[in-house]
Amino acid sequence: MDGIMHEVYLGLGSNLGDRRRNIARAIQLIGERVGQVVRQSSLMESEPWGFDSSHLFLNAVVLCRTDKTPRQTLHLTQQIERDLGRRKTADSPSVQGGANRQYADRPIDIDILLYDDLVVDEPDLKIPHPLMQKREFVMIPLNEIKQD
Repeated sequence: MDGIMHEVYLGLGSNLGDRRRNIARAIQLIGERVGQVVRQSSLMESEPWGFDSSHLFLNAVVLCRTDKTPRQTLHLTQQIERDLGRRKTADSPSVQGGANRQYADRPIDIDILLYDDLVVDEPDLKIPHPLMQKREFVMIPLNEIKQD
């Protein structure tokens, strides 16, 4: 890219396996692959959203400085999800914020919440994340670390 650093807020969630370890490992990999993690919220436990499960989520939000494009960031975070054991089924397409997305238990979920002041409205990439205002488990940690 052009070497300009961008601020991207990423939402993380885990409800399978060692949730704390999954989030810590995801943050480590974000730092290695996407860009420097400069701020991290505290962890928040929440009920599953959009599906029924007996497994509670741990959630967090991080602020990352990156020279990656939004599309590169999406691909990198999806690869981190796969590397940490996330599996997509035929019924759950990889569409961030898409209307057809099916929710399920997962070891890690990483969503792009905000990318600078950019607005992206593509079939598989929507920034700002279209559902974040409806999710306390996103807004509380986001507001904890967000700079105005």
